[in-house]
Amino acid sequence: MSYREHNRVTYTEDRKPQSDEVRGVFDPEITSEFALPDGLAVPKPGGEPETTSEFALPDGLDVPQAPPAEPEGSAFSPPRTYSAAHALAAFTPPTGIPMVTLTKDVPWQDRMRTMLRMPVAERPAPELLHKAEEDEGPAVPRVLDLTLRIGELLLAGGEGAEDVEGAMFAVCRSYGLDRCEPNVTFTLLSISYQPSLVEDPVTASRTVRRRGTDYTRLAAVFQLVDDFSDPETHISLEEAYRRLAEIRRNRHPYPGWVLTCASGLLAGAASVLVGGDLIVFVAAALGAMLGDRLAWLCAGRGLPEFYQFTVAAMPPAGVGIALTLAHVDVKASAVITGGLFALLPGRALVAGVQDGLTGFYITAAARLLEVMYFYVGIVIGVLLMLYVGVQLGAHLNPDVALSNTERPLWQIGASMLLSLNFAVLLQQERSTVLAVTLNGGVAWSVYGAMRYAGELSPVASTAVAAGLVGLFGQLLSRYRFASALPYTTAAIGPLLPGSATYFGLLAIAQNHVDEGLVSLSTAAALAMAIAIGVNLGSEISRMFLRIGSAGKRRAAKRTRGF
Repeated sequence: MSYREHNRVTYTEDRKPQSDEVRGVFDPEITSEFALPDGLAVPKPGGEPETTSEFALPDGLDVPQAPPAEPEGSAFSPPRTYSAAHALAAFTPPTGIPMVTLTKDVPWQDRMRTMLRMPVAERPAPELLHKAEEDEGPAVPRVLDLTLRIGELLLAGGEGAEDVEGAMFAVCRSYGLDRCEPNVTFTLLSISYQPSLVEDPVTASRTVRRRGTDYTRLAAVFQLVDDFSDPETHISLEEAYRRLAEIRRNRHPYPGWVLTCASGLLAGAASVLVGGDLIVFVAAALGAMLGDRLAWLCAGRGLPEFYQFTVAAMPPAGVGIALTLAHVDVKASAVITGGLFALLPGRALVAGVQDGLTGFYITAAARLLEVMYFYVGIVIGVLLMLYVGVQLGAHLNPDVALSNTERPLWQIGASMLLSLNFAVLLQQERSTVLAVTLNGGVAWSVYGAMRYAGELSPVASTAVAAGLVGLFGQLLSRYRFASALPYTTAAIGPLLPGSATYFGLLAIAQNHVDEGLVSLSTAAALAMAIAIGVNLGSEISRMFLRIGSAGKRRAAKRTRGF
């Protein structure tokens, strides 16, 4: 048999079906008849698996592929420079972050404000949940609802947006909800709580529709939040709701007739500040009391506050014009100026500027717009009466009210009386009236020393005096663990630009528009100096308070764009 025939026979025998015994001799992994024999198989370097596709290219024909293009990124995907080994923890560790230590003896306002200004990952770990009603934790919707109700009372009482957020954060944190983000605007409160990064957040909101001035209620809410923040105090949700309902039901500490008398005494004291005597004091008091009663009547009929301010500004101006027309030897300008002091919205002005300086620009814009409307209402009311007086032949001299300014003891006493009655109008607690009265006397003493004895600019003198008011008010509030508004708002009463506002309106009524606009610009500058001075004094006082490490003062910079 030749070699060619031998190969043909071998090839034919190989094509025959083989028995199970013979098939078991071969490699069981080869399941395809197209597989290459062992002798023809080319071993691949690196121990790579064999090619199982007949369309695969040989190793020599492999074309190197270009690196794949970077996929489209996502807002939730980590950047290319991210390193898990050097990344911060996703949650605050159980022991807290060592560089941040908030002392327990610091008022809760400063501790909560500090943590709100810090990133969530750097906030200290919360305390143990000792206020939870059940083992599985507090009821999140009820805690959020309680938080919103407390924030509503604070915002309606005139508290600044940052302090409202701090109070809301303190309530949530006291019940173990540490990953909360409160948000405060002029009329809307909202808060969001996220249990973890993989769970859906729980969000609730509440609208503030009614605002009123009652600093006694404000102090009670601050006391409630302070009890929440005390680690040794256990307050259940039912107890918290009960105390909150009592705060809302409490009547004002002063009846309506006391408020009317306080309004008159405030106007009389303000008239003495600008050179008035006893007759001017009585006339300004009567005009302010009449305006207050008319404003109450308009409020009972449901008229907006704009018209209430317009109506309240007309009687003091009418009384001054009537005295001038009757040829009574009094300073009618002092009567009208004193009546304006009882109407100027110093509380809303300070709160608006404070919100702007702390970064709450939407709330600040809304508050300042509200102040502008109040000023416009006052301007309309006074201008109407001044136009009537000019048409009837009343001769009002703008310089008469400033003729006598060398009465420091009388003016200091008048400023203290003004602050006292301002505190009554704000419905303050009786325990805070004496402190704010002394604070108002100090403010006017500093202003008089710089303005009259030192002959400095009235704007600079007002700013320094208001800064001392804010400094002392903040220190007094931290000593009592309460809000700073009862100690600062009434004390700035003697510094309000009542005379500059009146002179500007009088010049416009007498067709001296340029002089009137200059005087009104001065009044606006004085108002801004008061607000900025109060806020600056408060910030200076916080610099000297013992809050903990210096790192928490730097926390304020991270949210200010530096």
